[in-house]
Amino acid sequence: MTNVTNAPGKPRTTYRSRLRVLLTTTLVALALPSLSLPALANSQPEPPRYGTPDDLNITLSGSYLSGRLATRLNDFASAAAFFEETLATDPDNVDVLERTFMLKLANGEIDIAMELAADMDALKVSNFLAHAVTAIGHAQDGKFRTASSALKADPGGGPLAELTLTITKAWMEAGAGEVDKALKRIDGLKGPEWFDVFKANHAALIAQNAGRPKVALERIEAAYNADRGALRVADSYARLLAANGRKADALTVLDEYDELAPGHPVLKRTRELIESGKKIPPLVRSPMVGIAELMNGLGSAIGRDGAEELAAGYLNLALYLDPDADFAAIALGGLYERMDNPGRAIEALEQVPDTSPLKRDAEIQVGLNYNAMDKVDESRAHLEALIKQDPGDLEAVISLGNVLRSRKMFAEAEKVYSTGIDSLKEIEPQHWALFYYRGICRERLKQWDSAEVDLRKALELYPDQPMVLNYLGYSLVDQGLKLDEALEMIKKAVSLRPSDGYIVDSLGWAYYRLGRYDEAVTELERAVELRPADPVINDHLGDAYWKVGRRLEAQFQWNHARDLDPEPEELPKILDKIANGLKETPAPPTASNATGNGG
Repeated sequence: MTNVTNAPGKPRTTYRSRLRVLLTTTLVALALPSLSLPALANSQPEPPRYGTPDDLNITLSGSYLSGRLATRLNDFASAAAFFEETLATDPDNVDVLERTFMLKLANGEIDIAMELAADMDALKVSNFLAHAVTAIGHAQDGKFRTASSALKADPGGGPLAELTLTITKAWMEAGAGEVDKALKRIDGLKGPEWFDVFKANHAALIAQNAGRPKVALERIEAAYNADRGALRVADSYARLLAANGRKADALTVLDEYDELAPGHPVLKRTRELIESGKKIPPLVRSPMVGIAELMNGLGSAIGRDGAEELAAGYLNLALYLDPDADFAAIALGGLYERMDNPGRAIEALEQVPDTSPLKRDAEIQVGLNYNAMDKVDESRAHLEALIKQDPGDLEAVISLGNVLRSRKMFAEAEKVYSTGIDSLKEIEPQHWALFYYRGICRERLKQWDSAEVDLRKALELYPDQPMVLNYLGYSLVDQGLKLDEALEMIKKAVSLRPSDGYIVDSLGWAYYRLGRYDEAVTELERAVELRPADPVINDHLGDAYWKVGRRLEAQFQWNHARDLDPEPEELPKILDKIANGLKETPAPPTASNATGNGG
């Protein structure tokens, strides 16, 4: 095992030493006979335990290998616990020390991470986040100059380390009253182009926090010009414009962002504040909140493509520094959702303060995450409660409808969407999804005439919407109705989303239904390349192969579809084809002579 037992240095009276004592105590306790204790009345359920189960001995190799596996699975809680056990058995191993620190940070155990960072500092382990955490510990006690001195450069850390440490140090200097020095430090930071928004934004926030609104406005304008799509920058820019007496310009900034993302609740609240004429409070109320803003911005930016652990560390640190950091809580929840951990996502989303304009969005996501955990009753009750609070909240209505529709509860979902549609005072283009989803439910309920009306209404509200074109076109083809129009719809959808395997499958299946089997094979082969694990697409390709005489390949595709967990009602059909082949059917209608009357 590499670098686990080869540990330099002397044992220290540190967090690691205490871990060793705890491990010894645990092993002794396990060796004693178990005692039966009476259950406590009204006892609360114990929180989940991580690491080695109580009835097993802790071993170096077992904990280390389990920690590595948990890390690969992005199970930060288990990984942190297993590496903590590893560190307890080998407390002077700097590699294990550093991994434990990073995992504790990613799991939100910031106080322990701070103690480990102190150990790393004593052993001169170079880790830029450990330097930042140590400095933050000093700043929490109001020792900003000590904190600034504790921030050491990390030459091998790369651009992210340089940006993190420089702007954190600037906030420490601002906390110590050295605002000019802080601004000069940020100005001197050199790096890639994406540095520019962070530099200008934090220079503005530092200046605003120091009571220099004109300097702040000049800096935030540079950030806004560098990235007009950054919501926090647009919000800060509008606030600073209003604070500098430029109310009309501030509202223009909000109008421009509203074109990118209509009705964002944060900017809606900012607009109300500006229009009220009240004093505009700064976005950042202290240096610690400023550092939290930095950690949130960086964590939100890097939380994809294998950087989940690092992103979680940044976001948890943001929430530790500022418990009201609603954007960080939302971002952390989204990170856990992408890692397929809805339970942890709910924990993160519940940290959004009740006073935040993002609270309702967070609660909707909580309801959706219950559904992801297969807790359908909890999901339904949660979303219904939100709708009861505000029947006009279409996001909550659509979310509940989608939960029910995903569970094939089409009749109940149809009623939910209808309630949303009936609540509309005026039907506008952004309401297309309500009609689209209700149309799907009605089609599944065999109410085709009303389904077609809904789907065409969705297309009227949002012309050339590829999902609507695909669903309406596919449904028409599947029923042999209006085939010329249907085929053109699907072709249009494919041209708009050529890499969507489901839409390409629709085109292939349309050709199949029209008896154009060679063209069907071409499109369905492409659909399988795009969605190789979809049982329906593989089944369709098998049918097409059979029709063009490629019987062995047809059998292969059907067998593959069988192994891909098809819907229960489809499995017997696939098994029959595997056993008996595809039954001959009457010649399909052609696009020119099948018009139908489907509404």
